[in-house]
Amino acid sequence: MRRPLEGKVALVAGATRGAGRGIALELGLAGAHVYCTGRSSRERTPAPGPGKGPFDLAHRPETIEETAELVRAAGGSATPMRVDHGSIEEVEALVGRIDRERGHLDVLVNDVWGGDELSEEKPFWEHDLDKGLLMLERAVHTHIITSRHAVPLVLRGKGGLVVEVTDGAAMYYRGNVFYDLAKAGVIRLAFAMSEELRDRGVAVVALTPGFLRSEAMLEYFGVTEGTWRDGVAKDPNFAVSETPRYVGRAVAALAADPQVRLRSGRGFSTWQLQAEYGFTDVDGSSPDWGAHAAASGFGREQAESDRRFREMFVPAPARRRRRKRRKGRK
Repeated sequence: MRRPLEGKVALVAGATRGAGRGIALELGLAGAHVYCTGRSSRERTPAPGPGKGPFDLAHRPETIEETAELVRAAGGSATPMRVDHGSIEEVEALVGRIDRERGHLDVLVNDVWGGDELSEEKPFWEHDLDKGLLMLERAVHTHIITSRHAVPLVLRGKGGLVVEVTDGAAMYYRGNVFYDLAKAGVIRLAFAMSEELRDRGVAVVALTPGFLRSEAMLEYFGVTEGTWRDGVAKDPNFAVSETPRYVGRAVAALAADPQVRLRSGRGFSTWQLQAEYGFTDVDGSSPDWGAHAAASGFGREQAESDRRFREMFVPAPARRRRRKRRKGRK
């Protein structure tokens, strides 16, 4: 099997489940030694939170040790380490260990999330403030803390890659102020870091999966990976869902690309990178959430929201001219 990342070292922060687990597995399959980190360990699980059902992290069964075992079982190499990425001390200890054991880092993936159990479908003035602020701590502060301490190890090598995992391939409003800030925040973080690393040979990108068929989502639909199509009856959009391995293959393709630095400062989606690199999902399919969204009502709403965002700094006369042109085309 081709292993283009042989000899490389990767850190997947938030590798316990979902996209992080899929990314860790594919980086390991490509030959990298993967440090799999997160808060859910066989020795210690996260403290009970406000979550319910499949999104209650304290009661989910996945662990970082299990992720590392899956990587090894597939022929890869992995080290699990329990880390709360909101703790500066624990992140420093993690980076210190990677430094002692490997001496450098080639790929950093910031996938820490833990916000599903904190999100409420309410306007921001009714949303529980403690939950909203905790979401930002888990989903944005963790990424900054990890990059602050891990990027110096990336700078020791010849080139490198930092990936910020987000949700959504544009700057449309994501339905909840706190969730929107979290996901848009890491997109902006990727751009800001790329500016500072522009002349250092390290690429920084933002990456979104489509409708992710994570462990929690499978449980929510009452299906397994083997029977996932039964969930389409509950939500037709589920037919275009993708496994966590799909976004994992996108990251592995980026990490193996010798010209990845030319992509720095940009945002990508799994379906876009699939079209460019030619990988597939585990069943050989090529889910294209972007095309599906564009053809549906919610996709058009998102496109309109993205347009409004991009016009925030366009002078008023230019906005009026654009509106007139759009009306003329209708």
